[in-house]
Amino acid sequence: MMKVFIFGAGYSGKAFARANAAGAQVVGTTRSLEKFASLAASGARPLRFEGQLTDGIAGELADTTHLVVSIAPDEAGDPVLSAARDHIAGKMPALRWIGYLSTVGVYGDHGGGWVDESAECRPVSARSRRRVEAERAWLDFGGELARPVAVLRLSGIYGPGRNAFVNLANGTAKRLIKPGQVFNRIHVEDIAAVLRHLAERETGGIFNVTDDLPAPPQDVVAHAASLMGVEPPPEIPFETAELSPMARSFYGENKRVSNAAIRREGFAFRFPDYRVALEAMWRDGNWADGEARSPMKRS
Repeated sequence: MMKVFIFGAGYSGKAFARANAAGAQVVGTTRSLEKFASLAASGARPLRFEGQLTDGIAGELADTTHLVVSIAPDEAGDPVLSAARDHIAGKMPALRWIGYLSTVGVYGDHGGGWVDESAECRPVSARSRRRVEAERAWLDFGGELARPVAVLRLSGIYGPGRNAFVNLANGTAKRLIKPGQVFNRIHVEDIAAVLRHLAERETGGIFNVTDDLPAPPQDVVAHAASLMGVEPPPEIPFETAELSPMARSFYGENKRVSNAAIRREGFAFRFPDYRVALEAMWRDGNWADGEARSPMKRS
């Protein structure tokens, strides 16, 4: 039977645990004891990981067949490799596959052009440069172990509880206008499904996990507002917008990301673009937190 251990079982990891029709064992880590309840509710057995390999983690890793890493690297490198490299290499005899969740940020800026997995990585931010290094470290480590490693380069993640509806409802939605700027996105349920698809087939390689429709961010807000029956927020020129340095840095990278490689592996997206996804969440009433409810009435 498949046993999956997820280092860093946050938003995407919990989605994977919930979509467990095959009944695999799932263990996931978090840094916070306060998150144990929500992790357990998703179907994963929770453990705490703060950068050290505990006896509890080591015990669960002993018979793990599929390892998923969803923790960002820091200045010191990849935290999981730093803490558990020797253990993974020598004390995980059942290990058959490794999945590493990365970001399309590794491509940097391509002036709005299309990129696929063969494109040059031009990371702009320090965090994206660290991602490139971590990807390479895991791929090299997999080669040493003779185990397949799948690197999933994720676009901007959204889904229940994390979407334009929520931002409109709580008053934080903005329509920032930067001519020519587009972003790809990916629904969290499609991330979980890609992980399952690759894990079950024990497929390695680098894969963009992203939708079919790179689009200006203001279009997403406008579409969500239309579905809600509310007025969209006013347009704000990017140059005058109040943004955090991290938020502003995202707008310094402009590209259209292709998902052709994962489609060639036989994967079909449930939510191929933001319109399909928003309309489904609104129809199903699960946009706020994943629990079905009646949609907000149109004004």
